[in-house]
Parts: sequence; C-alpha cells; structure tokens
Amino acid sequence: MPAQPISASRFNLAECILWDDALRVLWWTDIHASRLWRYDPATRQEHSWALPERLGCFALTHAAGVLLLGLEQGLARFDTASGRLSWLAPVAANQPQHRINDGRCDRAGNFVFGTLNEGGPAPTGGFYRYTAAGVLQRLSLPGVSIANSICFSPDGQTLYFCDSPRKQIMACRYDPASGATGNLRVFVDLTHAGADPDGAIVDADGGVWSAQWGGARVVRYTPLGQVDRTVPLTADQITCLALGGDGFDQLFITSAAAGLDDAARAAKPDSGAIFQAAAPGVRGLPESRFG
Repeated sequence: MPAQPISASRFNLAECILWDDALRVLWWTDIHASRLWRYDPATRQEHSWALPERLGCFALTHAAGVLLLGLEQGLARFDTASGRLSWLAPVAANQPQHRINDGRCDRAGNFVFGTLNEGGPAPTGGFYRYTAAGVLQRLSLPGVSIANSICFSPDGQTLYFCDSPRKQIMACRYDPASGATGNLRVFVDLTHAGADPDGAIVDADGGVWSAQWGGARVVRYTPLGQVDRTVPLTADQITCLALGGDGFDQLFITSAAAGLDDAARAAKPDSGAIFQAAAPGVRGLPESRFG
C-alpha cells in the first residue's frame, strides 16, 4: 500500500522520528515550533510539549518517557511525565549562529549528533558525541553546514552521515568505545538525483534508508550503496524516518511545509504530514537508547 498520513496534523519542520518499542509510540520534533510530539498508533492520540528552544534531535533513554534532547545550544534531560527539563552540556557555545540538528545514539548508547550553520553556507558546523559517561567530544570528521543522515550499521562499526548541501551520504569506520573514525568514503552520491539527503536509518540487514528532501521519496540502499527500493510520497520535503510497529516492518516518515507558499501548500496538501507505509520483507532494529 502507498504511504498515507497517519493524522490530519501538518508540521512546519517535522524531524527525528523515533519508534519507542517500550511504550509502543512514535516521537518526533517540530523544530521551528520548539515542540516535541508523541503519537500512539493504537489510540491515534497525539500529544505535544513546548520546549524552551528549538529541538533538533533527541534520543530515548532506559527510563520510560525520559528523553535526551538536542536543543539549539545544548543537551538536556527531559521527563515528559513531570515536564522537568535538566540541562546537561552546552554545545558550540561560542558559535551562536549554530544549532544542533540531526542526531542518534550509536549501538553502545552514546549520543552522536551534528550542528547546522544558520549564518550561511560555510561548513563551520561539526559532529559531536555525548558519551554514556557524560563526556562531550568533537568527532574527527569534516566540517558541515547542515549535518544529517547520522545512523549506524547493525554491528555499530560504521557511521553514516552527510552534509546535506553536498548531496553525498558518507560512511566511515567508527569505534563506539573511543569515538575514533577512519576510512572516510562516499557511500551514495545524489548529485544528479534532484534531492538532498536528510535523515537516515539502518535496518537489520544493513540497508540504509534515506529521506530525500526535494525528492518526494524515501530510498533504501543496500550495504554496497545500490538502490534497492523507493517509497514515493505525496510531499516533496521528506526529512526523516523510522521502522517500527510490532514487527518493525512499518515505515514512519516525517515531512516539512517550511518555505512553501500558499500555492505550493495547496498543490501538495500533505506537506508537513507524518506518513506510514508497510515495508514488507524488511525488519528494523530497536532504537538504541542513551546510556
């Protein structure tokens, strides 16, 4: 079946969708609205929380309903039951034009994330990780203007990432114990694909699923970087995705309406929707939890 919106809600910039296999709910952020969202597929009920800064990305923890947030200028712990937010670490405090963008936990429970330069196209952003022990490190990776596509191979030894405007998904060797990287290489080149790589995930077979901004699609690549399947969407600006549901065979996809005028929104009314599509023959992996 084709991908369908899961509700009537539309978002300016929905991102970082995660399937919580413990609570059996979806979480995502509407970045520019500074709101965290939760959706229960069983009841079709949505709930949201206002946050003090824009939320670029976040991670599940081992405590139900407690998240590690990547806000504009730092990391925080957020208890959704009590509404209590506790700041953990500032990030790029001397670069106010930067904000945290994409991020995901590695297979060992360290939170790896990147920043976005809102001051221009210069690749002055970077990639960081916040370890399970509470130590902030900058990874030895090239500078970026819009960090995205952060995800990990099933064994945790390969890190995928991108600088979206460069239109290439990169891969490198990754040591989850130290954060050391090496053997940097191009995994997929989208230069002539008419889209920019945005969020990405990896399934149990090592396939890399890429949300493609401007392409109205999600693409699955084999571990060798070959196109395996394409999921078309009725929105152009596709931002992130997750595999979830009881069998980890349901694809949940975020999109954005940001930057579209009234005519464009009328032409593509699903812009900003959260989509669901079946992914037969595929099994996702439980989202790694911080700590």
